Amino acid sequence: MATFLYKALDAQGRQVADKLVAADRASAIEQLFERSLSPVSMERQEDRPTEGLFSHVGRVSKAEVEAFTRQLANLLAAGVPLSRALSILSREASKPAAGKLWATVHDQVSGGMALAEALGQNPRAFPPVYVAMVRAGETGGFLDVVLDQIATFRAREQELKEKITSAMLYPAILSVLATGILVFLLIYFIPRFSTMFAEYGGSLPSLTKAIVAVSEMVVRYWFVLVLAVALGVFVIQRTTATEEGRRVLERTMLRMPLMGRAVARFALVRFCRMLGTLVGAGVPLVAALRVAKEAIGNQVLADTVDSAIDDVQRGASLARSLEGCRVLFPASVIEMVSVAEESGGLDKELVRLAGAYEQELDRYLKMLVAMAEPALLFLMAALVGTIVIGMILPIFNMQELIR
Repeated sequence: MATFLYKALDAQGRQVADKLVAADRASAIEQLFERSLSPVSMERQEDRPTEGLFSHVGRVSKAEVEAFTRQLANLLAAGVPLSRALSILSREASKPAAGKLWATVHDQVSGGMALAEALGQNPRAFPPVYVAMVRAGETGGFLDVVLDQIATFRAREQELKEKITSAMLYPAILSVLATGILVFLLIYFIPRFSTMFAEYGGSLPSLTKAIVAVSEMVVRYWFVLVLAVALGVFVIQRTTATEEGRRVLERTMLRMPLMGRAVARFALVRFCRMLGTLVGAGVPLVAALRVAKEAIGNQVLADTVDSAIDDVQRGASLARSLEGCRVLFPASVIEMVSVAEESGGLDKELVRLAGAYEQELDRYLKMLVAMAEPALLFLMAALVGTIVIGMILPIFNMQELIR
């Protein structure tokens, strides 16, 4: 026998939280039904997660969520009832944290909650876009198709993010290396030269004086600089935590000469793939547009799609509705969408466009990296060279310094 902690709804809709003793989870749920209670959540008392310092341990990874989605789609496509499929997945989960989460979802669905609603209570594992797609599949009666599409979509998304991360890795390493070398020169190398110059006396070149002054400031007030950096990071985090702050940051990124195009193309790829996936799964166009808008990942660009959704609701074609979003949708994309609408192959064309622009984004990122590498190397060489020259200049005038 085991003790289970549960939350349930009574006949009047009030939430009840208590514990009971049962042989297993199924028996515990049966006891709740006998008491005319609808279970919301159910967990073993000994499995309850510890609060506090280690409360983050046991988080379900994206790979586990993707596997869960794919397996659930396969089970539903094979005709297995949803509750039984969730029970199977909770028992066969590879990690305890995932098994507990799937079991909680199973209990909530068994208690009459919609799958989308149950998943929505775990936003860390199931983001809003995921939940919106599941809700669309439940409403339309093609949940297995939507789940399979979600798994495919998430796999492609992960591939795209890995490409971007790998493309930015080398420039990031160069930036860290340049910063480390600069700090080393300012803290260790320059003070030794400045001590030697002070012993000889005399006047130093202006460049040397400036470098020595910067070095002395770093050595003397390093804690102030560290505090300023930490404060800057804190302010940025607090600012981006608000909706208006995120919009300012996103708007700034879009206006950056080179980065803005990459951000817009990444949003276009996500939007086209999501919209094509949903339309291909049978989701109505307006509902698919609302979900795809959330997948853009940039609220400034997502706002431009709102007017397009209103136009489609009034009966306008998708291509004409997207004409006002030129930052996100180039003229060529609008023309191809228009042709696809007329031929009845909108879903396939959107997925094809996502693939085509993903390849273009990959090439563009490689080009940016190819430009960033020599630029960073040149900047590193310029900084180090300036410091070295500034330290060598007084040596050429050493005789004057000795006098």
